[in-house]
Amino acid sequence: MEQSRAQGRAREAAYPHIPAIPAAPAVGVPEQARGEHTHSEPPAPRVVQRHSVRGQILDALRAALVSGELIPGEVYSGPALGARFGVSATPVREAMQQLSLEGAVEVVPNRGFRVTVRSAVELAELAEVRSLIEVPVMLRLARTVPADRWCDLRPLAEATTAAAATGDRAAYAESDRAFHGAVLALSGNRQLVAVADDLHRRSQWPLLTGDPLGRRADLLADAAEHLALLDALVAQDLTVVQSLVREHFAGADR
Repeated sequence: MEQSRAQGRAREAAYPHIPAIPAAPAVGVPEQARGEHTHSEPPAPRVVQRHSVRGQILDALRAALVSGELIPGEVYSGPALGARFGVSATPVREAMQQLSLEGAVEVVPNRGFRVTVRSAVELAELAEVRSLIEVPVMLRLARTVPADRWCDLRPLAEATTAAAATGDRAAYAESDRAFHGAVLALSGNRQLVAVADDLHRRSQWPLLTGDPLGRRADLLADAAEHLALLDALVAQDLTVVQSLVREHFAGADR
């Protein structure tokens, strides 16, 4: 160290006209380099918005399927449906892929998606599977759930009646699934609720065509069974509960 200082003094004496080189100033690290966000930075991409659009389109397509607006057997393209809903074809295709997994549509290469045509046999099979899963659960709940818990679900049952009175199948489908989901949720089995909801949704579309007034009457009859079921559950009348649930599922393809 002493030798280095001596060499420095000797250099200064030999070359007095060259100023000494100042020490380099400390270099500050920019805010961005430290990973901190500043207001001048552009906001991060809002990926959630894309999922939100996809979800909205999925709900709209489900409603169109249940109401019969999308006709069984017909093929619909992503761009055409996108123009219909005022969005690009991408969220439509993503939503249609989900509907394909649910069995509501099938992919037609280079054309789009065909709405599945359901037969009476398929609807009967869905009703049988729902009955096999839900009837034992309903009977167990009838024996164990207090009456006041069933009374809490009456507004949901009344909501199905209100939706049925409008004749709007899409609105009724949502209220119907909400009621059944709330009943099964009392079991505490989330997997059961998810499986039952999927089966319930599959049984709702595509619906058979028919007279609009007849469809409204069917919806009102279906909704009335919800209130009757709650009464039977409050009374713990297992025979009536079993009969109502099986008849309810059997009439799901009305």
